[in-house]
Amino acid sequence: MLQAYKDRLWYLTLRQFLRHKMAVFGVVVMTIMVLSVIFADVIMPFDAEEPDLFNMMAPPGWPHLMGTDELGRDLLTRTLYGGRVSLVVGVFAMLIAVTIGTLIGSFAGYFGGVIDNILMRVTDFALAFPRIFVLILLAILLRPGIVTVVLVIGLLAWMPVARLVRGSFLEIRNQQFVESAQALGAGNARIMFRHILPNALGPIIVAASLGVADAIISESGLSFLGLGIQPPTATWGNMLKNALDQIFDAPWTAIVPGFMIFLTVLSINYIGDGLRDAFDPRKIEQKAHE
Repeated sequence: MLQAYKDRLWYLTLRQFLRHKMAVFGVVVMTIMVLSVIFADVIMPFDAEEPDLFNMMAPPGWPHLMGTDELGRDLLTRTLYGGRVSLVVGVFAMLIAVTIGTLIGSFAGYFGGVIDNILMRVTDFALAFPRIFVLILLAILLRPGIVTVVLVIGLLAWMPVARLVRGSFLEIRNQQFVESAQALGAGNARIMFRHILPNALGPIIVAASLGVADAIISESGLSFLGLGIQPPTATWGNMLKNALDQIFDAPWTAIVPGFMIFLTVLSINYIGDGLRDAFDPRKIEQKAHE
């Protein structure tokens, strides 16, 4: 009976998400984008790093559908390869942030008291520093590269997740099923991660989806400033940086990667909005009793 009720709740959550038209649009766009960057080697006939001195800054047309850059490299190919790097950075930075934030928020929300005060003061202290300043400082001090950028962004993005998870744990820990588990002798770790955490997954999933967009923007900003992933590896951020010198002569070199950042972040935010509505307990409860 309980399993059937849980299955129905997940079904209602999915149905609520599919009713959010812009969220579905975001899923379609991101699916096409992810498949395109994964299979860029197959679908694109050009090498992302091979210059073509006879087609430098060629406007969009055939065979270069989005034009070429200052070295004659196909812009669509470089955009897909850059998207591969940017999406990888976004996903892995988000995983780091969500993992750290979930652990800290879980302990703070479950145990409360002194542990909660200490962990939340650490979180507040970390939030007090301007994030972009710390990102730039760490990027300068550390060797530029994909791993460095992922670690720097991930280690500076866990604080909002920690607060969100803490709030969910504070709300759930006094519910009857948690008290029943305690009465049956379940340990703290089992109660936290077996009973409470699954019921707090909704807000965490929403935070994770929005965290990917935030990480992509951070990576693009660092690369645009020359402090992130360095050429010849293409990312949307360093493609924008390279386009500065010819933005008036070849505006497509800036428009294409800029539009990809805009479209990706917009689509992910739409997905996040849809997930937020889908996991809204009031809407789920309302649908469950219909």
